[in-house]
Amino acid sequence: MAQTPPNPRNPERSISWFKRFQYDKERDSPSDARNVLLVIATLIAAVTFQAGVNPPGGVWQDDGGGKAFHAPGSAIYASRKSPYYVFLVSNTLALSASILVITSLTYRFPFHFEIWVATASMMITYASAIFAVTPRESVHFRFILITAVVPFVARFLIQMFKKFRKSKKRAWSNKLSACDQEVDGQTGQRV
Repeated sequence: MAQTPPNPRNPERSISWFKRFQYDKERDSPSDARNVLLVIATLIAAVTFQAGVNPPGGVWQDDGGGKAFHAPGSAIYASRKSPYYVFLVSNTLALSASILVITSLTYRFPFHFEIWVATASMMITYASAIFAVTPRESVHFRFILITAVVPFVARFLIQMFKKFRKSKKRAWSNKLSACDQEVDGQTGQRV
């Protein structure tokens, strides 16, 4: 009788393999985590910037020669309005979020101001590139601009919510400590 081979897929083994690469507070330093996040955010920024400057499918080289008019230098992909719009919104959101991560993780680094200027310039270059290759009738640019601001506004709102919640907790704990220090009117002892 032939023996059945052991099951090569052991779920316990695959879970332990996955856990080995997860962040562990006791094993990984915050500096290592920041460095990994910077590398990932930089890769995302580079890829999304390049995709915006040189859109998928490239740009038209001529005006169509009478068959179908399109402007030279406009994105070929823009002829498919809805998919191109989804691409622009998603790409802009990814670039903006990665730039937010880069500027946040490099806060108080040497040359932080220069990093901020460079990333702001990169966003302006990206915007001018997508404006240049996108036909005006294909996209509502105000929605692209709003998309670019969303990560920054979301981060600001999250920080304000955390500060608000922290101040509420502090006020609540101060109120509780004040109640602990009140004196009972009849006995003269603390309550």
